[in-house]
Amino acid sequence: MSARVRYAPSPTGSPHVGNLRTAVYDWLLARKTGGAFVARLEDTDRDPTRYKPEFIGDIEQSLDWLGVTPDEWWVTGGDYGPYVQSERLPLYQEAGKRLMDMGMAYRCFCTEERLAAMREAQQAAGSPTGYDRHCRQLSREEADEKAARGAPFTVRLAVPREGATTYSDAVYGDITFGNRNVDDQVLLKSNGWPTYHLGVVVDDHHMGITHVIRGEDWMPSTPKQVLIYDALQWPQPAWVHIPLTLGKDRKKLGKRHGSTQFVDFIRQGYLPDAMFNFLVLLGWSPGDDRQIMSRDEIVEAFSLAGISRNPAVFDYDKLRWMNGEYIRAADPERIAALCLPYLREAGLMSGSPTDEETAYVAAVIPLVADRLKVLSEVADASRYFFEDPAEADPKGRRKWLSGSDGAARLERIIDAFAAAPDPLTPEAAEQIIDALPAEGESRAPFIHTTRIAATGATAGPGLFELLSALGKARVMSRLRRAREWVAEA
Repeated sequence: MSARVRYAPSPTGSPHVGNLRTAVYDWLLARKTGGAFVARLEDTDRDPTRYKPEFIGDIEQSLDWLGVTPDEWWVTGGDYGPYVQSERLPLYQEAGKRLMDMGMAYRCFCTEERLAAMREAQQAAGSPTGYDRHCRQLSREEADEKAARGAPFTVRLAVPREGATTYSDAVYGDITFGNRNVDDQVLLKSNGWPTYHLGVVVDDHHMGITHVIRGEDWMPSTPKQVLIYDALQWPQPAWVHIPLTLGKDRKKLGKRHGSTQFVDFIRQGYLPDAMFNFLVLLGWSPGDDRQIMSRDEIVEAFSLAGISRNPAVFDYDKLRWMNGEYIRAADPERIAALCLPYLREAGLMSGSPTDEETAYVAAVIPLVADRLKVLSEVADASRYFFEDPAEADPKGRRKWLSGSDGAARLERIIDAFAAAPDPLTPEAAEQIIDALPAEGESRAPFIHTTRIAATGATAGPGLFELLSALGKARVMSRLRRAREWVAEA
C-alpha cells in the first residue's frame, strides 16, 4: 500500500537529531511505497517558556537541507490542510464533544491547587502518580450545570477501569497495557485547545495517515490513542516505534554527549547525504554490512522489517568518518563553494571574493579535502595557503633549517625556484626538486626543507601540487623569508 506518513514537530526548540531521524524514516517509507510525506506543525503548547515561533525556521531549514522536504506541509499546503494545529481547533473540540457524548470523556473541574496537593500526597505515600478520577464521579447533568455556571474545566479521557488495551507494533509486536495503569489523560485544556493525545489522533485521522513512526518513548501514550481511535470508530494507523538514540554511555542522547540540535551539524559543515546516510543507520540495517550507501540504494533497501529493537548509539566519531568519506567523494567544485563561508568567517577570504580568489580556493580545497572530517575544519587545514606562516614547526626547523647545511640547502632551493617557469606546474616543481641533489645525495632533505620553508609545517598535501597552487610568487617570497628561520635555528 502507498503509505501516508507524517512528521509533526513542535516549535518548542530547535530540531533534535533524534527527531530528524524519524523524518528520514518517514520520507523513506513514503518514497519506497510511492506514498506521501506530510509535515504538520504542532503548535498548541503556547506556554511562553516553551513556545518559540522562531524555531519554525530551524525546522524548515533542517528538512530542506537534509533533502527530505515534505510533499505536503504548512510551507506549500496540500489537500489535507491546514497543516498547523492552531488553525484546526474546531476539529478537536468536535471530537472532544463526541467522546463526552459517548461516555469516553468527561469534564474535570479540579483546580491546579487540588491537583498539586493530590500529586504531593501520592508521592508521600509512595503511590504511582496520576489523576484520581475525582470528577469522573460527577453525573453528566452535574457537570453540565457546573459548566453552565462558568466553572473552568478540562476534558479528560475516561479510560476503562478494567481489562487491557492491546495494539500491534511493526517493530515490537503485540503490546498490552493494563487499563488500570493508564491515566485519564487531559484531552482538551481549559482554553479549549487540545493536548497532544487528542490532537495527534484527530489530525492523523483527518489527514489519512497510515503509519505513525515515532520514538519508543511514546509507546506508553499509544494505548490512550488507541482508546480514542476505537471510541470514535476510526481505523488505527500502523504503529511503528523506533529505538531511542543513546550516547556512548548508553544514556539518552543529550547535550553532555555533544551537539544534538540539527542546525549545529549544518553549521559545523556536515554534508546532507552523509547525515542522511548516518541517521538512517541509527536503528536500521539493510541486512548486510554496508555503511556508505547512496540515497537511491537506501530507498531500494529500506523496509520496516530492517528496524531494530535495540537502542542506537550516536557515534560522533563514526559520523565524522562518514562525512569525511562523502567530502572526498564529492565534486571538488561543490566542496570549494561550500567552504567559502568558513574561509570568510576565518578572515581568509573577503566578503565578496573576486573571480581570481574563487579560482584560487577551487585549486586549494582539493589539496586539503582528504584531511577534512567537517567543512568547518577547512580554515585550519588551509590557512598557510592564504597567510604566510608566522613560524615554523620547531622540530622541523631544527632538522631541516639548522646550521650551515640547512642554510646552504635552502639557498640551492631558492636559486632553483627563481629560475622556474611561471605559472609553476606540479610537473615543473617536481623536476626542480629532482635536479637539486648532487650525486649520492637523497632528494628527501630538499623535499622536507622546501615544505617547511613554504608552509611552516612538516606534513600536508603533495608538495608539488602544493607549490603549484601557491604559485611562484608566493613560493619565492616564503623561501626567502625562511632565511630568518635558519638564523634562529
